[in-house]
Amino acid sequence: MARRNHTVELGYIACDDLSELGAGKEGWLVDNLNLLCALDTHSIALANRSTVLVLEWSNSSDADGYRTRIRPTLSPIEAEYISAVEWLVFDDIRVLALGTSCGYLLIYSLGGDLVHKQLVYPGRILKLRVRGTNRDLKEDASSEEVSVVMPGVIARFDGSDIQSMLRRWQETQTQFWDLKLESRHIENSGRLPYQLWNVSKYGSSADAAITGIMPPPLMEVQSSQRYYCAVTIGHDAVISAFRLSEDRSRSLVGAILSKVVPATFSTIASLSKLIWRSDQKSEKRPEPKPQPFARASPLTCLKDHPRKGEKLTLSPSGTLAAITDSLGRILLLDTQALVVGYRDANCLFVELLVNKEATVSSSSYVEHVKSDYCLCLAIHAPRKGIVEVWQMRTGPRLFTIPCTKGSKMLQPTYRFESSAASPSAYVPLEVFLLNGDSGQLSVLSRSLK
Repeated sequence: MARRNHTVELGYIACDDLSELGAGKEGWLVDNLNLLCALDTHSIALANRSTVLVLEWSNSSDADGYRTRIRPTLSPIEAEYISAVEWLVFDDIRVLALGTSCGYLLIYSLGGDLVHKQLVYPGRILKLRVRGTNRDLKEDASSEEVSVVMPGVIARFDGSDIQSMLRRWQETQTQFWDLKLESRHIENSGRLPYQLWNVSKYGSSADAAITGIMPPPLMEVQSSQRYYCAVTIGHDAVISAFRLSEDRSRSLVGAILSKVVPATFSTIASLSKLIWRSDQKSEKRPEPKPQPFARASPLTCLKDHPRKGEKLTLSPSGTLAAITDSLGRILLLDTQALVVGYRDANCLFVELLVNKEATVSSSSYVEHVKSDYCLCLAIHAPRKGIVEVWQMRTGPRLFTIPCTKGSKMLQPTYRFESSAASPSAYVPLEVFLLNGDSGQLSVLSRSLK
């Protein structure tokens, strides 16, 4: 019986330019830890510490495809090098994003022109992640983003902002084709807005990812700002989760100072130019400063010494994350089941009729079977005076009910099945609430109706 082939050959990237990256030596692609790869449709980008080679593979090993060599201007004083590479594709626009060891985000065209340069945060960029989620029943909006991962820091650029900048760059190319892009990319593209968070509460992270949009904190006033969930892995904590807020304001004073100080400084600078007029232009550009951190609230943390998280891979929807660790194992994490810890909380599993029609009236009795019920988790937070019910395994929070102080959440013990019992007479898991002050005993309804 012929052996089944599970691969389809697409093409080749063999060329003489690859020798600059170490090609020709056995194992050159995997043994060199400084060699970075990024794949796109019909193209691949290979980068070492100082050079990026963009190749278009061909169907024949003898044919030469399109190739571009990019040598970014790096700081020799800081020993800066390329630390991350990723493709950015917007319809007919294809560019290459580079991250450096000094925290700069560089965007290059396929012609090797520098389109954009911006400081994200001082430090080595570990990875550039590009992902998007479409509008569905769980999320009321679509989200496309480019996230920048650094040790203990994560940044998020909105995809629409990057696309708008690239559109403006395209128009500039056609209008001012004779000018050097190196001298005008800052003036034309401007500074891309982004959010920046410090996620180093549980130690420096080796990898991180923004998994998607999450609901706001409980009991918080609803606002137009979004909240994101971030998962980090590292040496001190295998897995950590954070709720990321778009709000950068720390206090009322900080909000006032953020508005007043820049305006005051701008006014003083304008007056200084009027008093001390000088025809000499400073050749040295001012050092860019990173923006302040937005609020990152820790959700949960898993420490399992000597296990150390190494790499993280996120599913397209962001609901699952595969994590490799130092013990040679792969952890599969359900990112939608991350719930905030509550002090002195009590948890019990309960089975409810989720998305099932409840009994219309007492006269129309319906006997449900085990497959009709959905496993849920009830969380009693006595300090908050609430009981939350979450759908398992990847479901959202179904509802929250108030719970009087002094109440306790209980569950009947397991009943051994009787041989005479009917197979269809299934008794689901139930959760009871006992108020010690009033003596009232209540049970969670089996139906959400």
